[in-house]
Amino acid sequence: MTIRLLLADDHPVVRAGLRAVLETEPGLLVVAETATAEGAVDRAAAGDIDVVLMDLQFGKGMGGAEATARITARPDAPRVLIVTTYDSDADTLPAIEAGATGYLLKDAPPEDLAAAVRTAAAGRTTLAPTVADRLMNRLRTPGTALTRRETEVLTLVADGLSNHAIGQRLHLTEGTVKSHLARIYNKLGVDSRTAAVAVATDLGLIRR
Repeated sequence: MTIRLLLADDHPVVRAGLRAVLETEPGLLVVAETATAEGAVDRAAAGDIDVVLMDLQFGKGMGGAEATARITARPDAPRVLIVTTYDSDADTLPAIEAGATGYLLKDAPPEDLAAAVRTAAAGRTTLAPTVADRLMNRLRTPGTALTRRETEVLTLVADGLSNHAIGQRLHLTEGTVKSHLARIYNKLGVDSRTAAVAVATDLGLIRR
């Protein structure tokens, strides 16, 4: 049975590389490409796609996690396999929560990519080793793991936003932002914004 693929990535060279790898594999057929997340949502709805290989960052417009959520929300939706360069919690958690079946990094060997596509088509999960390790650590030590909202707050702190600006961006009061930061400091064992960003970056919780 042929597994029909949609490649969603804004870099033509990346799409060409994925196509070159996948089309050498028996039973895999690239039927469409798109350079935007919006295009992926529209093309995936056509009904002739089994697996979408989705990047996370598309520049302006919709991101890969949002596109994944829209695709997987439909009945009889294709599976979505994230293929990206980012493995921080700030990237992986939204994508997995959005319904991605698998999460692979772009430096994965070609045989791993093909295997992940077949695994996704069968409805099973494949995770990059670093992503799997981090998720396991979250399960083992849930009291020290940052929530998705805490991760969003700290990512904006790393971008240089003030508490007021973070509140506006996330539709939170400034007091709520401060409460999130207090919990972040406690979990990371730090006492400043700079230290929190440094520790979270070292732990792979946020991307810099």
